[in-house]
Amino acid sequence: MVVTSLSILATVAGISMSMSALFQSYKIFKRKSARDISIVTFLVLTIGNIIWILYGIEMNNFPILITNSIGFFGAASIVYGWFLYGKEKK
Repeated sequence: MVVTSLSILATVAGISMSMSALFQSYKIFKRKSARDISIVTFLVLTIGNIIWILYGIEMNNFPILITNSIGFFGAASIVYGWFLYGKEKK
């Protein structure tokens, strides 16, 4: 694999974009509320990340593997937070 400036930039951008879910996850666990979260969105993202991780393994592509692993962790933690804190307390 040839490492170019564009491949480095794409990897950095992918990691940055994947980390965005971690900030939402932090907010959910800090507030102990996921009331306004769309669970379907993050379930789809979680499943998509799993597929991309498997593809990255199959293609032996580290940038795809690492960016989607970070994305999976963020999206899955939001799904987990939704199951803990997403329902209204009566």
